[in-house]
Amino acid sequence: MTTLGRTRPQVRSLVAALTATGVMLAGAVALSPGASAGSSSAAKPTPSTIALPDGWQPEGIATGTGGVGYVGSLADGSVYTFDLRTGKKRSIIEGPGTPTVGLDFDRRNGRLYAAGGDAGTARIINTRTEETIADYTLTTGPAFVNDVIVTKKAAWFTNSAAPELFRVPITKKGKPAPQGQVRTVPLTGDWTQPEGFGANGITRTPDGTGLLVVNSADGTLFRVETKGASAGSARQVDLGEQSLTNGDGMLARNRTLYVVRNRLNEVVELTLDKRGLTGRAVDTRTSAGFDVPTTIAAARGRFYLPNARFGTEPTPTTTYTVSVLKKR
Repeated sequence: MTTLGRTRPQVRSLVAALTATGVMLAGAVALSPGASAGSSSAAKPTPSTIALPDGWQPEGIATGTGGVGYVGSLADGSVYTFDLRTGKKRSIIEGPGTPTVGLDFDRRNGRLYAAGGDAGTARIINTRTEETIADYTLTTGPAFVNDVIVTKKAAWFTNSAAPELFRVPITKKGKPAPQGQVRTVPLTGDWTQPEGFGANGITRTPDGTGLLVVNSADGTLFRVETKGASAGSARQVDLGEQSLTNGDGMLARNRTLYVVRNRLNEVVELTLDKRGLTGRAVDTRTSAGFDVPTTIAAARGRFYLPNARFGTEPTPTTTYTVSVLKKR
């Protein structure tokens, strides 16, 4: 992977592991592109494709308040902000020179949490000032800090390179916790660490009492406990015959879970029980605009998915987009 004229062999090898060649499933149902943003016939429609800067190398995406979207860059960790309705650029938040992978937006405090990939880091961005207000070293061991979900009391990050999660507390006043309060939570119970990428996408269970973590390599989904002595204990979710290999970003809405299968260019929609211990697939969706979508965010009745284009050599002139798909 090329980053601003420099080569990052470790990132390239990890990304290659994440996106091992898959096969498009037959019978997938196409998602319709985004339609009109409003009921007025004079209103301009939301575009079905949003252009990103050339060479951006997107992976993570989040939607915030005020109709703003955020897309991180694997190249240098910058964050591109855009108008969710028009797709037009708003700003670029300068990165640290290391990757930005998964993103999540804390609506209570107006802050963006960013996973730092093979740098083993995480950071918090004040979206009002666009300044980094906290920068954490999560691990100095094997690392690909891949995705993040913000809960009421903490932000949780996955490490695809090791069987562990990271917990970054959120104080009562919403201020970033000090480095000393960051905790590594080993994954135990049913979890088995694969040779390639392990823990990838992360979100909350429908009842909010635990986390859901997808294992990209073997396509399994787990409920992970977050409290007390049982924190990190993983129990495999019964999905019947449904596999989630190449599972990447996830989006939970009540008892509905959307899982992006990146290299397969599809999104699997599942219905879960309240505790997130059983589930069944109810739809498999794809789009002609997909080119290895990695993560998913929602706003304004639409899904937003960045196309990482893994398998296409990244250059300063390689084009990248976000696919916009209407919910149904």
